[in-house]
Amino acid sequence: MENKPAKRNVGWLIGAAGLYVISKAKALIGLLKLSKFGSAMISMAVTIWAYTIVYPVQVAVGLVAMIFIHEMGHVAAAKRKKLPVSAPFFIPFVGALIMLKRHPRDAETEAYVAFGGPFIGALGATAAFAVGWLGLESGGGPGWYVWIVIAKIGFFLNLFNLLPMKPLDGGRIASAVSRALWIVGLIGGLFVIVYLRAWVLAFLWVLFAYDLYKTYVRKAKHSPYRHTFQMETPLQPLLDAGVFIPGEAHRRELPFETYCTMDGTQRLTVRWDSLNLTETVDLPGQALIGKVEAYRVEQRTDADSARLVVHVAVEGETYTNDRYYEVPGKARIGYGFAYFGLAVYLAFMIWAAGSVVVPAIS
Repeated sequence: MENKPAKRNVGWLIGAAGLYVISKAKALIGLLKLSKFGSAMISMAVTIWAYTIVYPVQVAVGLVAMIFIHEMGHVAAAKRKKLPVSAPFFIPFVGALIMLKRHPRDAETEAYVAFGGPFIGALGATAAFAVGWLGLESGGGPGWYVWIVIAKIGFFLNLFNLLPMKPLDGGRIASAVSRALWIVGLIGGLFVIVYLRAWVLAFLWVLFAYDLYKTYVRKAKHSPYRHTFQMETPLQPLLDAGVFIPGEAHRRELPFETYCTMDGTQRLTVRWDSLNLTETVDLPGQALIGKVEAYRVEQRTDADSARLVVHVAVEGETYTNDRYYEVPGKARIGYGFAYFGLAVYLAFMIWAAGSVVVPAIS
């Protein structure tokens, strides 16, 4: 007899390892660059194999298919909003993710991309249910019932993803409906973790709870910001022109200009006029810049040339743009109806799939 609890424990261990990989997002980037769909196919195969530890092969394949359809809903929605996106990457016992190569400009766009997953996923699960139901109604054998099982898994996965807790899809949709739903997600997420003993999800719940705490309890919308970069220029032309070269420990504030590009990236231009130095860089995240300072001047010599390298620090405060969550009332109501309507439909279909009687083996 198989030891199912032991198998589940193996599954949770694999899932925990997957969450650790998610937390080290940079480790995924190399895999995602393998090819357009190469990493998706490899990770799908590995995930199917992992699920066969716990489930029959047919169910493992169906489960991964339901996840794939869900993720392709996100991909299609992102492409409709002209957001570059990677192919899905699967992580056993956790699910899958796509990597947006540019952040949405507003909560409405974020909600649109998030809604694409459970919406298309619900259609896929409904198709599986229809295949199984028609097969059984036409007098087919018990083999058709596996489609009902796969459909039920699909309905459950998509309903679970509608839980209003980031980074789940429901948490992102809630940003365009009402951020008050995040409190529902915080309480509901804890209930789901305890009731289903889904301890792997506790990691995401803790991150979500801490983010809410920082934003709404500590009200830490502004925190210290520091970013460093380097400016370089050939040294010999400066020496030939008789330009004074500062010492290594020289420090000075530099004039700067900053603006945001169309995709929301904050761009900074810094000048040191006496050295004829100008550098433009893209900053990681939004910041209220207090000062830009040259804190070290270094002369580097290699086999080909000598260069003057200026180390620059950007200091200020991080900035959270509340206008991101400004969604037109009509769109807010529309997303609200779509969100709750889809949740009711998925809950009903879970009940309907559970009501299908397993045919007896003749």
